[in-house]
Amino acid sequence: MRRDVAVLGAGIVGASVALHLQARGRSVALIDRRGAGEETSFGNAGMIQREGVYPYGFPQDPRTLARYVLNGSIDASYHLSALPALAPFLWRYWRHSRPARHAGIARQYAKLIERCVAEHRALAEAASAAALLSPGGWQRVFRTAQARDRGFAEAERWRAEFGIEFRALDAAMLRAGEPHLAPVLTGALHWTEPWRVSDPHELVRAYVGLLERRGGSFVQGDAASLQADGEAWRVQTAKGPVQTAAVVVALGPWADAVTRALGYRLPLAVKRGYHMHYRVAGEACLNTPTQDSERGYFMAQTARGIRLTTGVEFARRDAPRTPVQLERAEPIARALFPLGERLDAEPWMGSRPCTPDMLPIIGPAPRHRNLWFAFGHAHHGLTLGPVTGRLVAEMMAGETPCVDPAPYRADRF
Repeated sequence: MRRDVAVLGAGIVGASVALHLQARGRSVALIDRRGAGEETSFGNAGMIQREGVYPYGFPQDPRTLARYVLNGSIDASYHLSALPALAPFLWRYWRHSRPARHAGIARQYAKLIERCVAEHRALAEAASAAALLSPGGWQRVFRTAQARDRGFAEAERWRAEFGIEFRALDAAMLRAGEPHLAPVLTGALHWTEPWRVSDPHELVRAYVGLLERRGGSFVQGDAASLQADGEAWRVQTAKGPVQTAAVVVALGPWADAVTRALGYRLPLAVKRGYHMHYRVAGEACLNTPTQDSERGYFMAQTARGIRLTTGVEFARRDAPRTPVQLERAEPIARALFPLGERLDAEPWMGSRPCTPDMLPIIGPAPRHRNLWFAFGHAHHGLTLGPVTGRLVAEMMAGETPCVDPAPYRADRF
């Protein structure tokens, strides 16, 4: 099989890259070892986070750091055995999260974030999947006045700097909008501009379906088999070898399966996370996706039920599952909202691909012609998939990029 481009990885980023290349006249083979959207893109919180101008940083305050060291929280956990290997990454991550540096990173990150909703809506309309997207935003709820006031102050700063809109809700306003949440909350910060995705897996499948209807190919194959073939590239698939002029690596947390074999030592780590779906008890409803800010979990109504997602687990990517954060979160979530029985046979686990400076790696490979990178989106893979796809396709086509790609280049490390 001969194609112009092979895109390795059929998550939201890879599917978006493939569609944007196809729209510019390229014949595309989208290649993954599994089905479309069955890895990291399957299990996120289902939010297109227009407010997410500040990528998730490493905590700086001593109290939070001490809590993390004790390893008993919902929002962060770690495998002790993984720390020696992770320590260099975590040190760099902490340094980049220092307030002044984090603020500078946010100014670069915001250029991608500000386009996220528009780019998703355009692809969803083309893929006849607009019904999976809806406006309305999400909310952080607070249990103490101190945390609420800090959240409101931070949101005011973001509005002043980036124009991010929000609503500050007191306890009575929150109660009116969410009558089934337990009356233990002091208020909420409602981010109004994000959009919701009722089924992220189905959205990726819809994007891949559009690719196929337009003549593109989705095939199962082994990205680790990528080899240079003269001036071209070759990948082994279930339908035989695919030969292409160019390759885009969009493998998320598995990107190093290709990059290391080609001699790159990019500082990519993973943050693992878990989710479980629940039936709603009785006639209760959750009108707005909700983060329990001081406990560290997230609940959202999805097509599969109420999805409860946990924070981050620092571990080796392929280590056995340890869903202790979910076990800690479930009783607290049940006390806040009337969850019914579990709907999944076991907790889902996925890995988020992270860089120490919290910016994705987008652009040409420094030492190989016609090799491109599109990974490292951490918590915002769903959010940034379509804008990343457009940016990569524009660079490959020699067009003026919609966003200055310089901050995301691979050789910054």
